[in-house]
Amino acid sequence: MLCSIVPPDLLLDLGVDARQLEQASVIRTQRTLLAAAQRSLNLRLTLDEEAPGLLRTIYDAGHGSFGSLPGVKVRGEHDPATTDEAVNDAFDNAGRTYAFYKEIFDRDSMDDRGMELVSSVHFETDHNNAYWNGFQMIYGDGDGEVFLRGCFPKLLDVVAHELTHGVTDFTAGLVYSKQPGALNESFSDVMGALATQYALGQTADQADWLIGKGCFGPAIAGEALRSMKQPGSAHPHDRQPAHMRDYLDLPDDGDPRNDHGGVHLNSGIPNHAFYLAATALGGYAWERAGRIWYVTLTERLGPVSQFDDVVEATVAVAGELYQADSDEQKAVRSAWQQVGLLP
Repeated sequence: MLCSIVPPDLLLDLGVDARQLEQASVIRTQRTLLAAAQRSLNLRLTLDEEAPGLLRTIYDAGHGSFGSLPGVKVRGEHDPATTDEAVNDAFDNAGRTYAFYKEIFDRDSMDDRGMELVSSVHFETDHNNAYWNGFQMIYGDGDGEVFLRGCFPKLLDVVAHELTHGVTDFTAGLVYSKQPGALNESFSDVMGALATQYALGQTADQADWLIGKGCFGPAIAGEALRSMKQPGSAHPHDRQPAHMRDYLDLPDDGDPRNDHGGVHLNSGIPNHAFYLAATALGGYAWERAGRIWYVTLTERLGPVSQFDDVVEATVAVAGELYQADSDEQKAVRSAWQQVGLLP
């Protein structure tokens, strides 16, 4: 399954034809996985234990689609910058994401064994999305109207969001449907926000808690794709709930308006809980709230974990890391209470 930064229902609202992509995604992804498995023989994934931890490779998809990925190699780890801004942005932000995970959580790439960070830019023509497909990053250029050209690899939170789907693949393995899928999206938003705050040296109070800020083009008067501080307020089409009373019980029926059972929509609830916990604790959000969420993702969840499972796990992890009834555990418990997941 393709994990995307832009939800399909938003693309439909904006007049972008997401239906064809969604209907074909399973077939295309199967083909991509088969091809990528063959190509993996030529990629350093986890086999070369003596290689340096950070290894980035950027490809130019040449406006081809899934069947032509990854494309032509245009920059490797030790190569100089190119004249292509998208190539350099994808390269630099993959490095910043790697640094965040390594320096904060001592994680060596997505698999924690130095997995190569592979990215393809210039996917299709004027494509309005970015993806993690199970093996690599994929960046569309944007059409200049709905999304600004080149915005997806340029924004660190977008890149870190998508690469975190890779971390999830290697740890909890949350399936991309309904509540597990909403948690999958939420953990990606959390880590995308934290990677940006870390790079900027921002405290929780200084951060804007927006995901994809500045990516919209002139066709939409929106500030960002999502707001963790105020879910539902990021743009005129934003349907994210911030509380369980507004939970959207949608089917996972292949209709893009239902977003795999609301994975990009209901993620607003755990997103808001993290924001509440992080701002209650203050300081740098990655230090305490971020560590609680990271340990929960990488050690306590499974493929079909539900919201209640994350509530239980984060409260327990907070107690284990910072003692029972600590400020950290109280902040986590209060955050879940405020979004309606604890009495």
